[in-house]
Amino acid sequence: MIILFNKPFNVVCQFSPHDQSNPNNRHATLKDFISVPNVYAAGRLDTDSEGLLILTDDGALQHRLSHPKHKEIKTYWAQVEGVPTEHDLEALRCGVDLGDFVTKPAAVQLMAEPEHLWPRDPPIRERKAIPTSWLQIKISEGKNRQVRRMTAKIGYPTLRLIRYAIGNYTIDGLAPGTWTEA
Repeated sequence: MIILFNKPFNVVCQFSPHDQSNPNNRHATLKDFISVPNVYAAGRLDTDSEGLLILTDDGALQHRLSHPKHKEIKTYWAQVEGVPTEHDLEALRCGVDLGDFVTKPAAVQLMAEPEHLWPRDPPIRERKAIPTSWLQIKISEGKNRQVRRMTAKIGYPTLRLIRYAIGNYTIDGLAPGTWTEA
């Protein structure tokens, strides 16, 4: 079984309750959206990221989708503060040193705001004097906060991050908080 889930902002990628010790820090979990037993996430998305999360009951598939050695391409839409030039983006295409590792080269390009983009709740914090732009970023890695760290490294902090695709699986036709079987 393969489930494609469009994870909303502020949802934790686990089924168990999140931080029950602090009632002010509770977040929704996968259990609030998916009642299918014995499925597990193939990879993760940070709580403040949105988009495609694949869940499966197939351990081999879960490993293939989430392990970097299989080089499954992940496509992200990143809304960044500012408008990077082609020269700025070239650093991402070559790989950037993030201190604890150097990223593999990314396929990256400026893009228009995605069609059918849903509003984020709460909305991102924009500054009136600084424009924002959208990037499409394709990577085969997926280390902790990697895309956010990459854009920050070249001087364009990520304001909103949506994983659009993993391989051929996409969020097309999925509203936030909904899922379908693939």
